[in-house]
Amino acid sequence: MELGALLTYGPDVAEMNRRAAIYVDKILKGARPADLPMEQPATFDLNLNLSAAKRLGIRLPASVLARADRIID
Repeated sequence: MELGALLTYGPDVAEMNRRAAIYVDKILKGARPADLPMEQPATFDLNLNLSAAKRLGIRLPASVLARADRIID
């Protein structure tokens, strides 16, 4: 993100890793993978890069800035 992307929006990677660890724990304790439910991400992150926006001549509205989870200057 710091290397030039204007914005990213996607699942919270840290949360996905935590959920994966819970699955691994269950499997190591004897659960069959086929018996575990399929999950979808529940949290998403919006990351904005203001310096990339400035270089592209884009002015981001205050409403978008207010919703961002992370803003890079």
